[in-house]
Amino acid sequence: MNIRQDFLWGGATAANQYEGAFLEGGKGLSIADVEKGSRHGISREVHDSVKEGNYYPSHEAVDFYHRYKEDIELFAQMGFKCFRMSINWPRIFPNGDELEPNEEGLKFYDEVFDELRSRGIEPVVTLSHYETPLYLVQKYGSWRNRQLIDFFERYCSVVFARYKNKVKYWMTFNEINETMNQNEPYHQAGILFKSGENPNEVKVIVSHNMFLASAKAVIAGHKINPEFKIGCMVQYPTTYPKTCNPNDVLAQRFQMMPNYYYTDVMCKGYYTNLCTAQLKRMGVELHTETEDAEILKSGKVDYIAFSYYFSSVASSEDGVNIKVERLNPYLERNDWDWPIDPAGLRIALNELYDRYELPLFIVENGLGSIDKIEKDGSIQDDYRIKYLSDHIEEMKKAIGLDDVDVMGYTCWGPIDIISVGTGEMRKRYGFIYVEKEDDGHGTLARRKKKSFDWYKKVIASNGVDTTY
Repeated sequence: MNIRQDFLWGGATAANQYEGAFLEGGKGLSIADVEKGSRHGISREVHDSVKEGNYYPSHEAVDFYHRYKEDIELFAQMGFKCFRMSINWPRIFPNGDELEPNEEGLKFYDEVFDELRSRGIEPVVTLSHYETPLYLVQKYGSWRNRQLIDFFERYCSVVFARYKNKVKYWMTFNEINETMNQNEPYHQAGILFKSGENPNEVKVIVSHNMFLASAKAVIAGHKINPEFKIGCMVQYPTTYPKTCNPNDVLAQRFQMMPNYYYTDVMCKGYYTNLCTAQLKRMGVELHTETEDAEILKSGKVDYIAFSYYFSSVASSEDGVNIKVERLNPYLERNDWDWPIDPAGLRIALNELYDRYELPLFIVENGLGSIDKIEKDGSIQDDYRIKYLSDHIEEMKKAIGLDDVDVMGYTCWGPIDIISVGTGEMRKRYGFIYVEKEDDGHGTLARRKKKSFDWYKKVIASNGVDTTY
């Protein structure tokens, strides 16, 4: 099977979905903190400020801020080798443009990292995971503005220096390629389009500024500690042509181009022919500064982290306009009508490794489902075990048969957290159940699901035993 002995097994979360304590410890507001959740947990509405009487799911989330020792103890019981989490940017710089950081915020993460390391768990830290300071959006227009490059570099330099002996693995922006793939990239970049703006032009400017910020972070991090491993993180949408019609094959390529646009720049250090072709498809010209090329070249990432949940199918009647759908007659579907495609993970690993030959890190993969508590208090989530087992087996094929270099695997999320898209709780991913409902009510008590002991067995065997 050839899984390396230092393989990073664990789980992944994000501060805005997990941490809570939205204004404690001197923290400022993030873009997530003004997303109003429905009391039924099925929709979100972005506000310009927090309004009394509304329900904001991120404000409490599931309260990792006050319960981190309890949760880390449970992760340790499963045998986690690593835990992927994010630093909440406005917990360190409440507005984002200050010259000095918030010491209370820095101290909180000191305590979390110390607790993890005392349990033998390696922290894996995302620097920006949908937690852009709201003030930067309101005053500067978010990543439309090149000033954010310097603010991000300052933030990264502070946490790199503070935690240089506690954290080795870092990621810059979570699912950065969703900046181009989303209709309005609010979560990724704090962007809601203004009247009269060209959305494609804004996406290209925003992406370029984030590329430069990521590169500057890599450069700064390697100066502070040459042992740091700093990666990019993308959502990887394995996509198939609907048929062998050449137009469908072209559609598959066009669907993947905006995703490789991001990994090409961050891994190769320049805008490739694929990137310039994508700009032409968008009808946009990119204007850069003289120093940008050297920054991108010097700030290439050390590895590629990615999320994988499902695959898609692309088609085109004319070879120009594409249609992308999730309906695939060869695949089963989950409670949220997402196709379940374990082989798509193996394909993703091969496509990325063939293209870049950089170590890969699967940092999100999981099954969101409606879990039922049985009369005896147990949660028999065999469907989750099957999903994860099948995906891990395909990962093992990529490693053992295809010679792909995979650093680790962190399930999303190892404990139930609020949904980033809707704020609901019923879409549960965890090995650990959290007693909270879509309307925000609940004790927040933790209990183990059946999958808890299964994942413990997988880790203990270094992936050899995935039986269920």
